[in-house]
Amino acid sequence: MTQEKQQQAVIYCRISSTAQLKKGDGLASQESRCREYARYKNYDVVETFHDNKSGGDMDRPAMTALLEFLSKQNDTCVVVIDDINRFARDIVGHWQLRAMLAEAGGKLESPSIEFGEDSDSILVENLLASVSQHQRQKNGEQTKNRMRGRALNGYWPFRSTFGYKFERVSGHGNILVRDEPIASILQEALEGFATGRFESQGEVKRFLESQPAFPKDKPDGTLRFETIIRLMNRIIYTGHIEVPQWDVSLRKGHHEPIISLETYELIHQRIKEGSRAPARKDISTDFPLRGFVCCDDCGTALTACWSTSKSGKKHPYYLCHSKGCPSYRKSIRRDVLEGEFSELMQELKPSESMFVLVKRMFQDAWKQRLGQADANLDHIRKEHRQIESKIEGLLDRIVETDNTSIIAAYEKRIATMDRQKLILAEKMENQAKPKHTIEEMFEHAFAFLSNPWKLWESGNLIMQKIVLRLAFAERISYSRSEGLRTPKTTLPFKVLGSICDDGKEMAERKGFEPPVPAKAQRFSRPPRSTTPAPLRIV
Repeated sequence: MTQEKQQQAVIYCRISSTAQLKKGDGLASQESRCREYARYKNYDVVETFHDNKSGGDMDRPAMTALLEFLSKQNDTCVVVIDDINRFARDIVGHWQLRAMLAEAGGKLESPSIEFGEDSDSILVENLLASVSQHQRQKNGEQTKNRMRGRALNGYWPFRSTFGYKFERVSGHGNILVRDEPIASILQEALEGFATGRFESQGEVKRFLESQPAFPKDKPDGTLRFETIIRLMNRIIYTGHIEVPQWDVSLRKGHHEPIISLETYELIHQRIKEGSRAPARKDISTDFPLRGFVCCDDCGTALTACWSTSKSGKKHPYYLCHSKGCPSYRKSIRRDVLEGEFSELMQELKPSESMFVLVKRMFQDAWKQRLGQADANLDHIRKEHRQIESKIEGLLDRIVETDNTSIIAAYEKRIATMDRQKLILAEKMENQAKPKHTIEEMFEHAFAFLSNPWKLWESGNLIMQKIVLRLAFAERISYSRSEGLRTPKTTLPFKVLGSICDDGKEMAERKGFEPPVPAKAQRFSRPPRSTTPAPLRIV
């Protein structure tokens, strides 16, 4: 007596999210129930397929693999699912998958429902599929409403982004907190672009790429320009929340800001002015003065290259690449040009006594600025009240008019003024006494002014570019016969230079001469002339 061939079966399990995969045991429990059903039916389970996709999504890797597996089988294979909502949660998608499954040679079965081809079975299947679709849509609506409610209350309801991480705080639930050191790196980059320290988005990109702790987009350690643009457009970094697609207007959030709202507006103002520049591939530490030193004959910025000699050895050179220039393609040795520039940088260092004087001048200016803080605060409060009054006036006009175009224009103006109100409110918060001393806040500035040569010789290309921008007001000309021309330095070094000039000193109130009183003279009558009188002819 021959033994009857056992029916082959496969198991399909599905969960909706990665969170269910990490926190729950949905896949394992579904598979256990399906295997129990297969043993009861005496099926031989030959394969299992697991999906981590929404039930409304037709593009599922495991489902595609399941259909390919069934199409290669010679006989009909049973597909066991835990419940109908694990198969699909969309009535149209459900019947599309059913048709594809039947075409591939599969037969759907479940311990929760009996599938059939009669009208009653199809009615029940339609009802269950429709209920499953309704549950999915209802869950989506409830999730969206809860997330929108969190946003209305000033909490970020989406995934965290660069610079932030979620942390559970009593009374708030999950709230964004600064993720160090990424937050500080990002703050330096965004504030640097707003203040002009970084001239272009390309420089911001290179700065972030030079930071080992900052996450990168590509395996080679670089970032996409699209990432830089997204970082500059995230209002969340200002400590505010805005979700226009859910009708959640700009409002103060509960998380700590990375930059101020005023800095954010400055960033966008610079972007509108066209500060973006493509990242040049020829910028490297080999030639830090490329593009800064210009030819004395034609005024064109010098380029640079490596030249290979007959022996195969490479030599670095700067050269002018402007056709028609007397110095066209006439090379300048790198060590000569950069050597002269190094001597120039070392001359910018002020004396220790003079630097102490400058620090005292900074401290006096700092104390004077603190004294002006109260007056500035009163002015900001007055401006804040004026904007509130204007908004109330526009709201009254909206109530009185029925013209939709006028209402839209008023609403746009109100949104702009609301943004200005938030900036002023932020300024009022920041008008309090500073959290740090002048030494802590201006530590890097003092270090730079005391000896810019130290930053230059560090070899960091980003720091070298910053030194060039902060120390010199314009490009330096180089003559092949006479060397570097006298540079035009920026105001701080110009002031230090004028104070430090040899042979000059500050005039005292009494003057330079000793205080010896001069003798008084009377000029009531003219003094006698020493010229002899002319001879008279008698």
